[in-house]
Amino acid sequence: MGRADARRAQAQESRRAAKSGGIRRLFTWKKLLGTFFGIVLLGMGAFGALYLYVDVPAANAMAERQSNVYKYSDGTVLARTGKGVNRQIVDLDEVPKKVQHAFVAAENKTFYKDQGVDLKGTTRALLSTVSGKGKQGGSTITQQYVKNYYLTHDPTVSRKLKELVISLKIDQQKSKDEILAGYINTAYYGRGASGIQAAAQAYYGVDAKDLNVSQGAYLASLLQAPSQYDWNSATPTGKKLVKERWAYTLRNMVEMDWLTESEKAKLKFAYPQKPKPAAGMEGQTGYLVEAANKELEKQGVTEEDREAGGWTFTLTVDKKRQQALEKAVDDQLESKLDREGSKVDATVQAGATSVDPKTGKVVALYGGEDYIKHYISNATRQDYQPASTFKPLVLASALENESTTQDGSLIGLNTVYDGTSKRPVVGSDTPFSPQNEDDRSYGPISVQKAMNSSVNSVFAQMIVDVTPSAAKQTALDLGVPDKNFPERPAVSLGTMNASTWDMAGAYATLDNHGRKVTPHILQSAEHRDRTVNPEKPKREQAISRASADTVTKALTGVVDAGSGSAANTSAYDAAGKTGTSEDNKSAWFAGYTPELTTVVALFGEGDGGRKQVSLTGTANSGRANGGGFPARIWADYTLGALGGGSGKTFDLQDVERGEVPAPPTPSDTPSEEPTESEEPTPSDTPSETPSETPSESPSSSAPPTDSPTVTPPPTSPELPPQPGEDDGQPGERPGGNGLLGQ
Repeated sequence: MGRADARRAQAQESRRAAKSGGIRRLFTWKKLLGTFFGIVLLGMGAFGALYLYVDVPAANAMAERQSNVYKYSDGTVLARTGKGVNRQIVDLDEVPKKVQHAFVAAENKTFYKDQGVDLKGTTRALLSTVSGKGKQGGSTITQQYVKNYYLTHDPTVSRKLKELVISLKIDQQKSKDEILAGYINTAYYGRGASGIQAAAQAYYGVDAKDLNVSQGAYLASLLQAPSQYDWNSATPTGKKLVKERWAYTLRNMVEMDWLTESEKAKLKFAYPQKPKPAAGMEGQTGYLVEAANKELEKQGVTEEDREAGGWTFTLTVDKKRQQALEKAVDDQLESKLDREGSKVDATVQAGATSVDPKTGKVVALYGGEDYIKHYISNATRQDYQPASTFKPLVLASALENESTTQDGSLIGLNTVYDGTSKRPVVGSDTPFSPQNEDDRSYGPISVQKAMNSSVNSVFAQMIVDVTPSAAKQTALDLGVPDKNFPERPAVSLGTMNASTWDMAGAYATLDNHGRKVTPHILQSAEHRDRTVNPEKPKREQAISRASADTVTKALTGVVDAGSGSAANTSAYDAAGKTGTSEDNKSAWFAGYTPELTTVVALFGEGDGGRKQVSLTGTANSGRANGGGFPARIWADYTLGALGGGSGKTFDLQDVERGEVPAPPTPSDTPSEEPTESEEPTPSDTPSETPSETPSESPSSSAPPTDSPTVTPPPTSPELPPQPGEDDGQPGERPGGNGLLGQ
């Protein structure tokens, strides 16, 4: 190499050394450390600004949305309602302590000590999100609570940063118990259940307060992968993983001294029950919920209050008796109808209300064939007439007011009236001469036998003797609504409007020895923020015990030897009354035992509920009177509801037998001479359908052995036949005018 080459090499080496020294001078350890701290400070400043900028927001819409739960009286779930969410928020102290610890052990062992965030896990999740690998776990319970309650589940960097900041703030603002409660109440557990209460019901059929450690550990394990770990639908791998997660949770509980090793050794895996479909409004459920909601309105819980969710409504309805009532209607009516092939059968609607006569609790209710198909509740509708089920109330008023016949005899069960068909009433400014069923005349007949056979002419005269206004007042006192309730003699045939619910209240009052019974279906209404104690119905004496017990005595005769014989059985002591409105548009049986009062009715409903039509021809059985389908449904249900029968008997006191003076000879041939009379209501129009034979019916030519007192017929010209209602023994009887009864 020449000198020139050596100089060039030396120059190049000098330049390299100078360059290397410059880099070293640029990246000294002091400068590197300063840069690091600068970046850290910059990041801290940015985070500080973010901390100040991000406020704790209001809860998201779904976080506070809850369902309402309706329960039977025994606590089993009847239905859940809500806007697309199955959740009930519970306070943490309602959740057993070991179950609380199971969630902490499964999700975040350091929960009670940390500051609400896991920086390592959050960083890992952020890097995973930025790199496009999707969402990554690692959050604390606080972070998961913040995500569920305040934010969304969107896998974005901005959401994750907000979650971090809000979690730090929440950890400073709320206690650990508040955060844990929020977490277990907002988490999704699968099976449509949000929150621990809904999850406890969905997987184990119990309330959260009744969960054991093993069940709690399973629910806590579910949160990692609800659909994958649901035992009912899990693959073999999923089942293996959830069992491992369950065991992991218990090991952590032992490690944290929340469970002893011996306690853990005794625990067995808590296999969940099979999933059940969510309770909807189908069948009778909707009718029960609707009745409860109407009562809630009266108790001050508005629709807006209910829609906010979070309520538990416990009804008075007895699940077994409800099932017995539904079965009775199915067996005694629906199974015999051809709703698709028969125009008549398609119009038949059944309704029923069953009440505990001591408390007024509605223990069972039948609203119709299906709430989804027929939204009008046949149990509470008031657009049909109760017909002859009103006659016992006329008697009750006569007894309560110590009314007398036209000749001054005190009215009682032995009092004898003139049972002549079309007999004009005496003593009324409004003329009325109702026709008995089949235009049958009974001549002198006792009140008891007139009740047995539901003789229209007798009760038309009796209400005149009592006065329609007094009879109406007694009915109102007993619970009949003031709905289309005129003060006229024709009202003796039940021409006002009432529901099975209304009549159940009136008959329960008779059953309760005259002490007022007001049906109610709401047992309790509870919310975590509010509890409503339903107002207790007043229990004043509506009529005297003597009056009520005398009516009960009369009604036992209807069941034992009258139009209600289809309800007669040796399995229980019963009292009741049949009723069939004009043109057979409704048919009723109202009856009771010492323990249970039930009213069953059929309604002929046409044109989508806008028209009342005749029930005649129902299930090809001729006239559907009160002594037929309603009485049979009543008997079937009562037998089931009483567990096959009851040995209890009516405790009747001071029964009014009535006076029995010697009678004049009555006329039992009605005059056909037309004269001015009371204008009939639409329901009073006679039907031309075949009628049925009364069971207790003395011949018009053979007076009873008791010496009767008969209200004499007027001396003025008789009035033409007036529309009325009469009851008879089940079974077809050819001929006759066919006025409806029973």
